Amino acid sequence: MTGEKNLQTLLAAMHPALRKGEYVYVLWPHGKPLAGGIEAAVREAEGLTVVLPRAEADGLELPYDFVAAWITLEVHSELEAVGLTAAVSRALTQAWISCNVLAGFHHDHLLVPVGDAARALEVLAELSAANAPDPEPVRELVLRNENPEDRAAILSLTAEAFAVSPETGLPVEGQPVEVELLRQLFDSEEYLPEFSVVAELDGEIVGHVISTRAWVDGLELLGLGPIGVTPRLQRHGIGSALMRETVVRANAAGERGIALLGSTEYYPRFGFVPSSSLGIEAPDKNWGDNFQFLPLALWPGGVHGIFQYAGPFAAAEGDTIDRAPQ
Repeated sequence: MTGEKNLQTLLAAMHPALRKGEYVYVLWPHGKPLAGGIEAAVREAEGLTVVLPRAEADGLELPYDFVAAWITLEVHSELEAVGLTAAVSRALTQAWISCNVLAGFHHDHLLVPVGDAARALEVLAELSAANAPDPEPVRELVLRNENPEDRAAILSLTAEAFAVSPETGLPVEGQPVEVELLRQLFDSEEYLPEFSVVAELDGEIVGHVISTRAWVDGLELLGLGPIGVTPRLQRHGIGSALMRETVVRANAAGERGIALLGSTEYYPRFGFVPSSSLGIEAPDKNWGDNFQFLPLALWPGGVHGIFQYAGPFAAAEGDTIDRAPQ
């Protein structure tokens, strides 16, 4: 298994952990069979040095001077990695903490004076934090009214959002019908500027939703759609943010309800129900439960009839369903 060699990565990810107990260095008696819970051993010309728990050394009546706490750096460092020991030793030295290093195949281990264990852990945590990569800047999603200067970007986004059919998984031939529908809605009498909302991220338009005037039995309502999100950011909550913004705006404006044609798995989370359950019929009966309605705070109830979308929808009915992943 390959270990990490990059020094900054090693320092940022080293996660110092204190092993339970106290440990000592002892010179093992010449000719004495190895016994006890020996944790490490180094053979030198002068003899065999071992590291073992202090209680084991006491039980074997072996003399020692240095009593240590054992800290493991829980990062898999490559044995050829350069600089980790030096950086750790330097940080501890600057804090006046002595340190003995044991290098294992997977980790490096530090033995520091037992009384300095808590401070050593603090120093190592500070060293790790100082080498952590800079966090990505917070990207704020801005929701605002669409304006005419945005329309080229919105139409391009819509073409990308609807370029693949979710029914077949294949690319749509030619321009998706939602693009021309949206272009016509911008120019229609039913266009409501306060309900054409863009989502902007770092100055880039990454989502759009539009709701236009609609009716049932003479009662003014909203017809939502199309709604689109740039493909690379779909399923990142942008569509949900646009939906919630639309509902907030609609309630604030005293609207009575919103209808849409879309997924029965996605839109119920915002309170949408099959329109037929409220006595509202879809313009096309084949839409079934995909045609959904959200009664708002001022919904009067007792409204029945066929839902009438803005004029441009008439040419698109049967060809489109709000199907952009959110």
